[in-house]
Amino acid sequence: MARINSQGNHENPFKGNNLVRLGWFLIAAYLVYSFNAMGLEWTRIVEGLGHANALLDRMFPPNFSRWELLLSGLAESLEIAIIASITGIILSLFFGLFSARNLMPNWISIPMRGLIALCRTFHPVIIAILFVKSVGFGALAGILTLVVASIGFIAKLFAEAIEEISLKQVEAVRATGAGFASVILFAVMPQVFARFIGFATYQLDSNLRNSTMVGIVGAGGLGGTLFSAFQRFDYDFVSAILITIIAIIMIGEFLSNIVRRIFS
Repeated sequence: MARINSQGNHENPFKGNNLVRLGWFLIAAYLVYSFNAMGLEWTRIVEGLGHANALLDRMFPPNFSRWELLLSGLAESLEIAIIASITGIILSLFFGLFSARNLMPNWISIPMRGLIALCRTFHPVIIAILFVKSVGFGALAGILTLVVASIGFIAKLFAEAIEEISLKQVEAVRATGAGFASVILFAVMPQVFARFIGFATYQLDSNLRNSTMVGIVGAGGLGGTLFSAFQRFDYDFVSAILITIIAIIMIGEFLSNIVRRIFS
């Protein structure tokens, strides 16, 4: 909201100065340098649009004739996402509690925060490659990958939500002589449970998407089927797989909205 000065005029909330102008100039100069350094040209974009048009012509109409293969990959992706989400949510509940600085001493919260930060350091595809090398191809690598991703997201936000709670309720429950578990159940969780459900439903939605992505590197699920279809230049089947993925994500979004409304 713009402020009003003593003369009754609106003040510009985005006042500029030489330092800000210099910063914008440096950003613009770096963008120009980056475009030139990477050889980005408008002609390549125009040519790419032509290739994309040819690709779309080969993708439509989608081919659902191999629906058994499609459903098999889809079922595995759903199993990976659900198992990983439930496991990651349960672990994140404890990791978030132990990393909250207003509830735990530094010798507990600092190592836990470091572990959570490590879980979200790498992209899920990189983590999937590491697990594929460790436990082999298949759904187990995908589940472990998404568990790590879930901890990195939910535990961090859950810990931050706990640190924002009112400590008056915590002190009131402690004054009754209640133990640590009772304090968590009756003073902490009622204040953050709705937000935790929101984090969990969002991560489930994210895991549904990522379960197809990690399959591209051999971690099971529909991603492996998609990658094989691309390798065979079977673009009409690729289109069928992509439409199925979009439908599943839309259904997941609809269900997550219902869950959030119930617990909000």
